[in-house]
Amino acid sequence: MDVKYDLASYVRVLKMASTPSWNEFSQIAKIAGAGIFLVGLLGFVMFAIMTFIPGGG
Repeated sequence: MDVKYDLASYVRVLKMASTPSWNEFSQIAKIAGAGIFLVGLLGFVMFAIMTFIPGGG
């Protein structure tokens, strides 16, 4: 493990990185929010189904 090489590659990546535009950030935030909502909805539906099944909890 060459620490000097690893640090150089990390610095190179950080120099290449750029701040996203507002439109790009907004689109990513919407997609991430939709994914979180869908996972939560799926969990809620599973909970509701298991609640109505006898012996489900």
